[in-house]
Amino acid sequence: MLNLQALKTLLFTLGPLVIPRLISYYRTVRVQSQSSPLPVRPTPPYVRNALNALFLASAFALISTVPTFSPENVFNFTSSRLQTPNDVLFTRLASMRPANILSEADNILRSRLASLDGRCLYLTYGPSTVIECPFCNSDDPRSYLYYALPSIIAPHLFNLFAIGLATSSSVSGREGARWRTLATVVGVMLALLECYMFGSYDWKLNVRVIRPDDLTYFYWRMRTFRGLSIAVVDAGLAGLLWASSTNRLFALPLSSSEKLEEVTRILETTRGKLGAVGIVRNVTARNEGLRRKGESYWVKEGEVMGEVMGEREVVEGMRSALASGRISINKIEEEARNYAEGITAGGLEGVTPG
Repeated sequence: MLNLQALKTLLFTLGPLVIPRLISYYRTVRVQSQSSPLPVRPTPPYVRNALNALFLASAFALISTVPTFSPENVFNFTSSRLQTPNDVLFTRLASMRPANILSEADNILRSRLASLDGRCLYLTYGPSTVIECPFCNSDDPRSYLYYALPSIIAPHLFNLFAIGLATSSSVSGREGARWRTLATVVGVMLALLECYMFGSYDWKLNVRVIRPDDLTYFYWRMRTFRGLSIAVVDAGLAGLLWASSTNRLFALPLSSSEKLEEVTRILETTRGKLGAVGIVRNVTARNEGLRRKGESYWVKEGEVMGEVMGEREVVEGMRSALASGRISINKIEEEARNYAEGITAGGLEGVTPG
């Protein structure tokens, strides 16, 4: 297993090379996201389903690190040394059991912890492997690893299932599918890393340890590492999924089909509004009472605007603007003519005077 000194050396060697590149990449992505024409939007409903799945997977991973849900460690539970005689160890354990009676699993464990090697393997691979494995023995320490591998990989397989569900195109659309490969690779690498750490760990590390507080409970440490690492991966994937789906970071430009669909939707909405306006105008023109109200409104509007335009301050302001050249009557007439021609060009095209 990698020790602390080797880890420090690796960090000091790769850190100056990797960290500046990561910072540069983040800044580039941030600038691209800020300059993106896509507006920030709320989290789509289908992405929320993926986020809920990742939240549940992350919550289960964190709960697994709670000591209450971890398998019992008889040495920690009885505050015993690794060299404590077997009879003394299990006498202490029996005193903490209901009616001071050892369970069947305790009796099996008692026979497996008779040797110092068995106790070291217990701290390395946990109680379930030591108790349940039918072919394991301390003469072949690798046999414990082979038996423990399915229980080591199972949480990672569950996490990969949650990742696959969250990044499925049928659940989270293309926003989740774009992260599917990256998330799967990270999940697989996490599983391989844990298998490597179990396989390379020196299971005899505790042989010379005297004080109980100095014992390395490797199996229980790895449970905590597994739960925290899975939770971090799922939380990171959820963050990426949320940021990309809301166009805050890593926003994807719309495809041609999506652009066409968006334009069609806008045109349909505009057409519907224009149709509604036409119906209102038709009803207003046909109804005598509404027609009179409309005519009186425009008569009143003309009178009000006439009074406003006739005020001394307004007249002087217009004269000043015309004299200074800030307002050009010719330019206004040209713009009005172009605007009118642009509106009527489509409707009059192909129409011949009758």
